[in-house]
Amino acid sequence: MRYVIADLEATCWEKGACSDRMEIIEIGAVVLPGATDPIADDFQRFVRPLHEPMLSDFCVKLTGIQQNQVDAADLFPVAFAAFLEWIGPEPFMLCSWGAYDLKQFRTDCRRHGVPCPESFDEHINLKQSFADLQGTKPCGMKAALRRLGLPLLGQHHRAFDDARNIATIGQIVLPHHENKPK
Repeated sequence: MRYVIADLEATCWEKGACSDRMEIIEIGAVVLPGATDPIADDFQRFVRPLHEPMLSDFCVKLTGIQQNQVDAADLFPVAFAAFLEWIGPEPFMLCSWGAYDLKQFRTDCRRHGVPCPESFDEHINLKQSFADLQGTKPCGMKAALRRLGLPLLGQHHRAFDDARNIATIGQIVLPHHENKPK
């Protein structure tokens, strides 16, 4: 099975933000040809937010994404089409750290009138799979890396870097996920 490990960054505010208000501003992803295979390809794309195009100071500080980067980016329908083209044909399994990324893909698809692929419904929540494997409560990606004795590479809260770090955890978790009874 080919695994697409995706991570998103979205507009955010220090206070008063609800998830329906958030819009994707970066899609980062890598592909593992098999559960333990090294990363074979990667994808990174900024996305221009439509409804609240100005990034908050909090969002810029958290992600490091600059206003000019999203101003120069395509809107979600174009960026998402590029992402789906990069993924290529099925079969593949979409994976992310938690349920947020899948929910945000669905929210932005709905907002822009773009169909969300049915194949995304088979999504693997690596955060929950890691917790199940470790026999612990779900934790953040940085905590999972620490628990495994692995370094955080790149900048946390940048979709591309986080996708690479999540894939490292995925290479440990996915073989166990594959062997779980259906």
